[in-house]
Amino acid sequence: MEKKNVARTNLLSIQLREKQGLSKVEIKKVVIPVNGKAEYHLHPCPVVGHIVSGTLLFQIEGEKPQLIKAGEAFYEPKNKPILHFDNALDSEPLVFMAYYLVEENEDLLMLLPE
Repeated sequence: MEKKNVARTNLLSIQLREKQGLSKVEIKKVVIPVNGKAEYHLHPCPVVGHIVSGTLLFQIEGEKPQLIKAGEAFYEPKNKPILHFDNALDSEPLVFMAYYLVEENEDLLMLLPE
């Protein structure tokens, strides 16, 4: 029988900007409908994730917008407003997995006034 090697591809490597005393990881599958977008928000904890299907228009406030496609990863820093987290396609929903790196009793999401 032929031996199959396991393939590992680096999707994202980040250095957390602040010391994080990780106490819990929350994992959420999120679906944003065609032409949908998340509200203006921030996360009180760091969030890493990957796109399962679709294309994400992603922009941290004050930074350049970027398109993140299926199979690629993203990072939302702790307490940084997210200006765009939008489904960039008008043909299919955006599906992604989000991993919330929670310290103590941090909330996962905070909506911000426009």
